[in-house]
Amino acid sequence: MDLSPFDADNSVSCRLASQIPDVCRTEDCCLGIDEAGRGPVLGPMVYGICFCPVSQKQKLKESKVADSKTLTETERENLFQTLDEAKSYIGWAVHVLSPNTISTSMLQRSKYNLNALSHDTAIGLIQYALDSGVQLKEVFVDTVGPADKYEEKLSKLFPGIEVTVRPKADSLFPVVSAASICAKVARDRIVKGWNFTEDLGDVDADYGSGYPNDPKTKAWLLKYLDPVFGYPQFVRFSWSTAQTLMDSKGVTVHWEDEDEDGEKAAQRQSNKSMLSYFSASAGGNDQHPSRQTHRFFRERRLKSLAAL
Repeated sequence: MDLSPFDADNSVSCRLASQIPDVCRTEDCCLGIDEAGRGPVLGPMVYGICFCPVSQKQKLKESKVADSKTLTETERENLFQTLDEAKSYIGWAVHVLSPNTISTSMLQRSKYNLNALSHDTAIGLIQYALDSGVQLKEVFVDTVGPADKYEEKLSKLFPGIEVTVRPKADSLFPVVSAASICAKVARDRIVKGWNFTEDLGDVDADYGSGYPNDPKTKAWLLKYLDPVFGYPQFVRFSWSTAQTLMDSKGVTVHWEDEDEDGEKAAQRQSNKSMLSYFSASAGGNDQHPSRQTHRFFRERRLKSLAAL
């Protein structure tokens, strides 16, 4: 699995896929959907699909695929290799949702929660398979939210396809187990090879499981918290764990109120302006050629509105 399209820019999401087997364009196929990394505060969430002809279901089962959470890392890697090499009848695709995508979706003015994001990603992957010519007959999905409502939603969107949504589908249907393995292997590789674009020096890779209740993860979050700009793009800053640490350890920001006067306004004059953090050097004209934009903005490719 080549993850270079994602490695090039950790801030964006992307889709990676195998070639479509010819047989999947001529025979009725089944498709499974599952995700990896829904709960961690670190790294991306990855959705995976795997598909094969209905006539090959038993052959897929005999490959001994299983829920990725019950397998060791080595077992997952070996099984993914098996799936990837079965190009004559098995296809797969993964959609990588970056931490930036997750956080900005959840914090935007019009809330786009994780369930809605998950549903839309799964729908997009089913549509990708259809657009690629896969002759889908059956779709099996691990539920997000109430299973019956999700199943009804997908059935209306994809009439003519038999949709089955079940809790723990990754342990019930081999094709979902296979999708679970694809998603988990992709996420593990991305997290291990994460390209930190921020200037953090030699980054400590011992961040534990990435889950909020892991002491190692909490320690890592404390270590790499910038008191002004928060966290590197590896962190989902919309998670309550990250927000709580930013609130307690970060610099307090007072937003200027143009209508404010009297004693409060006088007190504000002694506060350091938020604008003082926006450039690498203090003082001087913002337009001076020697003045550099703070790395926070360079790393995120942000520009002043006046420069656009």
